[in-house]
Amino acid sequence: MDLSCFKAYDLRGRVPDQLNPALAERIGRAYVEVTGARKVIVGYDIRLSSPDIADALSSGLMAAGADVFDIGLCGTEHVYFATSHYRMDGGIMVTASHNPKDHNGMKMVASESRPISSDNGLNDIRDRVPEPFANAPQQGRYETLDVMDAYIDHLLGYVDATSLKPMKIVVNAGNGGAGLVVDALEQHLPFEFIKLHHEPDGNFPHGVPNPILPENRAITAETVLNHQAAMGIAWDGDFDRCFFFDETGRFIEGYYIVGLLADQFLRKTGGGKVIHDPRLTWNTLDLVRAAGGEPVESKTGHAFIKQRMRDEDAVYGGEMSAHHYFRDFAYCDSGMIPWLLVAERLSQSGQSLSSLIDARIEAYPASGEINRTIDNPPKVIQAIEEAYGPDAVAVNHIDGLSVEFETWRFNLRMSNTEPVVRLNVESRADKPLMETKTEELLAVMERLNNS
Repeated sequence: MDLSCFKAYDLRGRVPDQLNPALAERIGRAYVEVTGARKVIVGYDIRLSSPDIADALSSGLMAAGADVFDIGLCGTEHVYFATSHYRMDGGIMVTASHNPKDHNGMKMVASESRPISSDNGLNDIRDRVPEPFANAPQQGRYETLDVMDAYIDHLLGYVDATSLKPMKIVVNAGNGGAGLVVDALEQHLPFEFIKLHHEPDGNFPHGVPNPILPENRAITAETVLNHQAAMGIAWDGDFDRCFFFDETGRFIEGYYIVGLLADQFLRKTGGGKVIHDPRLTWNTLDLVRAAGGEPVESKTGHAFIKQRMRDEDAVYGGEMSAHHYFRDFAYCDSGMIPWLLVAERLSQSGQSLSSLIDARIEAYPASGEINRTIDNPPKVIQAIEEAYGPDAVAVNHIDGLSVEFETWRFNLRMSNTEPVVRLNVESRADKPLMETKTEELLAVMERLNNS
């Protein structure tokens, strides 16, 4: 049995050879046997294969004795919300996010929407799948559950509706599921939405929704300019990530959005802890401390960030990869709460998004994440630490290698899934220095790789 769809954090694979209804049925049975869940939320994304895989998954869950609450076509965060809001024992979202259209997958959570990954149950589920199954003495029941109204009410609770001002916002759902939520929110908000690729369509007529790819950004940027919109927002397929464009059509690096959201959130809470990843940090540290918060560094990756947020009771967590986590959202990531908070900030401050971001880019210019294929990543990273570490102010290994000097810093880390090393560099208000050090490090990496 091919179980290669099981990854570190979730399941993803080609349909039908790596994931299909027959395998999905067995995964449902294994999920119940490993977790002991009796009440499970099931939702699915817009992919053409998703309804059949979700049906088979539900059959397996019920055969193992669990009651299934089917929330239908939705985003990953609907499953997170429904699992915690309705106090279910677990939830499974059928999605492959931004993978190619012939792929599908699953994201699994336990009670309180705690992530199930390879270190806390996902490998056990994988190992249970090939073994024989017996039906439970009593089959679980099936029920549909409409969560949209409760979810929309929850989203609106993050902003002060009376402070929101009319503005034009370009929204690009990429033919994923985000358009359904924008339509549901629209009646409650004073915004005029210019909608791109809005209809859910698993054929992905405009390509797989992945706004992090530069070639996918142009239409959102151009539409912002053509309509003189206040900002643009684009989502991936299951809309657990959102990406921002300012009123000039410029794509904003996720790093600067983390700082903006931390600042906006701490203004509401009057303090608290904020979790951030180690790749780029100085802008976030600066803004969090200035707003009376306490920054806490965590290893990159949603399972690590969510656990650290629970451990610290943090109000907000952000990764530069455009994942944003909220304590009141079961410590989970949402692609809808962030843009509502940014719209609120624009309304309250009267400032443009570019003016809010420009000052931060100037204060802490950053390279953005640069990937290089390296034959022996551990050897190269160790050699760079030996070269740069002795003169550094600080060196840490929370996630890969972080090396800090008075005026610049860098993080170098290995990919979990491919022979790639990811580099991020930033400086204190010195863009030429950041660019020089970025080129220098890339040259050193290439030399070490070829030696």
